[in-house]
Amino acid sequence: MDLIKAFTNEQLKTEVPQFNIGDTVRVHNKIVEGTRERIQMYEGTVIAKHEGGISSTFTVRRLTYGCGVEKTFPLHSPNVVAVDVIRKGKVRRAKLYYLRGRVGKASKVKEDIVSKA
Repeated sequence: MDLIKAFTNEQLKTEVPQFNIGDTVRVHNKIVEGTRERIQMYEGTVIAKHEGGISSTFTVRRLTYGCGVEKTFPLHSPNVVAVDVIRKGKVRRAKLYYLRGRVGKASKVKEDIVSKA
């Protein structure tokens, strides 16, 4: 095995959070300010996922004061501490870029209700 593959396999997370496109998630992101560290939450809808080993990313969109804000997080980054799924979304697309043109209730994704019976 060459040196680059060995290094990337060492950096991969063993427990990858399970979520899909359309889910509302809360991302626990580590912020470093000088010598201090803190955890900042970022909650929104997952509109895209990019699979690719160590370079896997996911994009989360939320509305803040009427303005849409998107953040792309690396999945295997040590700064992404945890990803909590708040709601499961019911979607029929792989990328939800059409949500960029919508505001308010129109930008909601239907909830996927799975019967337990």
